[in-house]
Amino acid sequence: MRNHFHLAVETPEPTLGEGMHWLQSTMATRFNRRRSESGHLFQGRYQALLIEDGAALTRVVDYIHLNPVRAKIVLPEQVAGYLWSSLKALLKGPRPEALRAQDWLKARGGWADDDAGRRAYAGYLRQLAHDEASWSREGLVGLAQGWAIGTLAWRRALAKEHAARSLTSGLARAERTELREASWRASLEANLAKMGQTSSGLKTKPLKQPWKIVLAAQIRQESGAAIPWLADQLQLGGSATLRGYLHQAKREDS
Repeated sequence: MRNHFHLAVETPEPTLGEGMHWLQSTMATRFNRRRSESGHLFQGRYQALLIEDGAALTRVVDYIHLNPVRAKIVLPEQVAGYLWSSLKALLKGPRPEALRAQDWLKARGGWADDDAGRRAYAGYLRQLAHDEASWSREGLVGLAQGWAIGTLAWRRALAKEHAARSLTSGLARAERTELREASWRASLEANLAKMGQTSSGLKTKPLKQPWKIVLAAQIRQESGAAIPWLADQLQLGGSATLRGYLHQAKREDS
């Protein structure tokens, strides 16, 4: 793109950091040498999003290929001809060895990575490029935001699994917040199920229910959920009110 790039990468080993360091430093060196410039080429660290499976990867690939159309750089019918897109090399060649399409072509339409399959994908993409209303329906809006791309259940399970690990290292503040909240929500849902309750029960009046205070304490102990978030999710008033409830419950237990 004009001021950034998108890259879908599958790494057999967990070496994304080393690979991106090489890529960006090499690009910066060659850019500066060619233009007799100096200094940083990129403003900051790259953003890395986790991808759940082949189905999620197809959305990422479609999103990347449609970016020039979304940015009004090319017309929808020219989506396959954009100079800086891997789509042109995929369809017409020459294709670098690292540009592999077999898995996501199969996941997208059951197509093989051959002439017929690639033509079918190009036709599908051109049709999609002409129908902006379908982008949201196909899950192709806002993919560059957040910290992971996949189903809600998978993202919550992943957040819970890595809640106590250093997965948040290097992520932007908004991404760290989303990851933390995903782990809090996973704890909320798990503990609701254990107690035989549902989310709709959180809104039952009177809002102050003894089981909700027990629930808040359990979630906070498990996940470290923030008091304001708990108060909002459990419909227990403001932060000060919930702190009072928890303090009183702790005194009664002791």
